[in-house]
This record gives sequence, structure tokens and C-alpha cells, in this order.
Amino acid sequence: MKKPELIVSYPPHWHCGASIPSAMHGFLLALTPAALFGLHLYGMAAARVLAVSIVSCVVFEAAIQWRFKKPITVTDGSAVLTGLLLGLILPPSAPFWLVMVGSFMAILVGKHVYGGLGSNPFNAVLVGWAILKISWKARMDFNVAFVTVAPDAQYPLGVLWKQGAGAVREFGLFDLFVGREIGGIGCTSALLLGLGGLFLILRGLISWRIPVSFLVGVAVMAWVFRAADSAKYASPPFHLLAGNTMIGAFFLATDYASSPVSKRGMMIFGLGCGVLTVLLRVWSAYPDGTFFAILLMNMASALLDMTRAKPKTRPAVVT
Repeated sequence: MKKPELIVSYPPHWHCGASIPSAMHGFLLALTPAALFGLHLYGMAAARVLAVSIVSCVVFEAAIQWRFKKPITVTDGSAVLTGLLLGLILPPSAPFWLVMVGSFMAILVGKHVYGGLGSNPFNAVLVGWAILKISWKARMDFNVAFVTVAPDAQYPLGVLWKQGAGAVREFGLFDLFVGREIGGIGCTSALLLGLGGLFLILRGLISWRIPVSFLVGVAVMAWVFRAADSAKYASPPFHLLAGNTMIGAFFLATDYASSPVSKRGMMIFGLGCGVLTVLLRVWSAYPDGTFFAILLMNMASALLDMTRAKPKTRPAVVT
């Protein structure tokens, strides 16, 4: 008689009754306000990038699964979510070929090289983004990308990186909060991304531990630099509201496959992402280090899960 095989489902292994499609649909719903706001700001340019990114990810996912004789699962929403997230972190001026290359790399290198959904140790969206950022730096530079869309606009973190904290005082915190800044299509409004993240937490689709510890890490590290030299380094609220902090904390660092599942591991992971975000913004060659910080912490995800507390034992009582 053939022995039954051990079947392990996709992570996370939470028995809450949720399915992969329902989780993906929840993420898509949470990202909808930020996506609509991006369409409002940048019009057809943003719509083109989002459409190409989503369609490319779905087509590449189906083609790869067909080529390697795997079940085609594009209806579960994971490829659509990958495409939407990738499109939201790209500039609206990104050419179609750049978007397609990023989509292909995210699906193949970020996901299927490791076995598909749930097996990837790195966030698939950020793998595609990182390849584009390193290969075509000028195309991904927001100040360059927005010359045709918003000629007079400046990227707040780019200004901070080049000129110091004194030059970013013109960017009001309320403006950053509601999204009056340039950046990725869906990354500008901290308000809408925060509300979307709160929706995911309340629905039980993500744990509060990673985003909260992420934001705490950003705030604490920014305060340390600010205390050392207030003329050179920006304030914690600026770092929290500017750039990719919010979309990174709520939608990318919380990726099921590439983040820890233990409570302690989540807290350390989020804190490390936040600390590295500010360190990379201050010391690296990139104005915003949020996405690279998450990728670096992805490498430690499995190790952090080993930090879970061991069950306590009582000594045997001899009677």
C-alpha cells in the first residue's frame, strides 16, 4: 500500500480559515485607495504603468507555470498583487519595456526560481525592483523621471540626501502625510497607505508586529541622527512620512513568505528594517533605502524564526 505523502501548504501556516485568494483580494482592496490617488495625480501615465505591470505579471506567471508543467494558478490573485505592488513603486514615466523587465524578474527570479508562491526567501516585488534600480538607475531616479510629468517638483529624500535637513523644511509634514510629494505612483500618501495597513491588521491578514516595529525602528534611528546633528539630519516625522516608509512597513515587509512567523522574530525583523532604512538613507548611495533594507532583512528571516521562546519545563517531582 502506498504511504500517504506529507503535504505542506503555502506559508503562513495560520489556521484562521483564510485562503490564498481571499488574502490576496484583501491586499488588493487595501491598496486600492493609494492606487486611485496615484491615478489622480499622474493620470494616464500612471494607468499605463499599472496596466502593463499587472498584465505582464499575470502572463509571465501563466507562461512559466505552463512551461514547467505546474498548475496554472493566476486566478488566486498573487500575480495581480505582485504586478500592482511593482507598478505602485515605479515612477509614472517608466517606459513599458522597463516595467515588463521588472515584472519578468519579479515572477521568475523573485518567485519561481525558488519553487513558486510561498517558497521565495526574498520579496519577489523587491527583487524585480532592485534589478531595475541597479541596472537603469537614471530611469528609476524620481527627480529625472518627473521632468516631463512635474518639472518643478523635487523628491524630498533626494533633496535631503544632497542638501541636508535645512533644505527639506519647505516640505511640510501635512503635505507629506496627505501625499503632496513626488515618488512612486502609489507611495506618496502616508495617510492612505496607513489606512490600508490598518485595514489589513484589523482583518487579520497581517500582524501588527512588523509594521509597528518597522516604524519604531525608523523613528528611533532618525532621532539618534537628529540628536547628533540637527542641521544635517531630518526629523523622525519626516523619515516616517517621506519616501517608501509606509508602503514598505505595511505591504512589503509583511510578505508572508519572506518574513518571520514567530512573534519575537517579527519584532526583530521589523525593527531591523526600520533601522537599516535610515542608515541606508544617510550613508548609502541611494536617497531611500527602504526596499534594500527589507531585502537585507529577508536574508535573516529564517534565522530570526529560531529566536522563538522555548517552552518552559518543570522538574519532575518524586513522591
